[in-house]
Amino acid sequence: MGKVIYWMNTSIDGYIEDSSGALDFMHPDDDFQRAAADHVRRTAAFLFGRRLYEAMEKPWTQDLGGEGAPALEREFAQLYKDTPRYVFSDSLRTVPEHVTLVRRKDAFSEVERLKRETDGTLQLGGPELAVSMVDLIDEFCVYTSPVILGGGKPYLPVPEKVRLSLAEQRSFASGITFRRYKRS
Repeated sequence: MGKVIYWMNTSIDGYIEDSSGALDFMHPDDDFQRAAADHVRRTAAFLFGRRLYEAMEKPWTQDLGGEGAPALEREFAQLYKDTPRYVFSDSLRTVPEHVTLVRRKDAFSEVERLKRETDGTLQLGGPELAVSMVDLIDEFCVYTSPVILGGGKPYLPVPEKVRLSLAEQRSFASGITFRRYKRS
């Protein structure tokens, strides 16, 4: 049985993007990039909301990781491309052949199926998708960048309390911290 992990990068005030929608507040060091690659290596599939999919897909399949790019960037790009990707959207009409499009009405049952049939980690990304799947999420992972955005899109805007316990934490030289929480 698979495990669903919600993983997002945030500011210290809990936003995944700034008030203009930009995601460029992270400044990862090599140690962070190695940790991210290790995480993706253990990922059986990515489960993306549309906006996060669009933020990840073109850069990591076309723009980044090319021949002249640093080795860590090339490695992450290849790992990303090799990992099955699902995008949950009602507005997208088509996706590349290596990506599976799932309509929102089918999202919960599809994630339940994937969790049941997958041996490994299903990495879920995107706060709106995560809110709709909160009951299926086994772990919550947060990479926090040392910056205050003062507003934007929150990490997980749930309407009620979700009790968690800290399972792991780590700091990087760049000031980024990682915390992994399990359900209490």
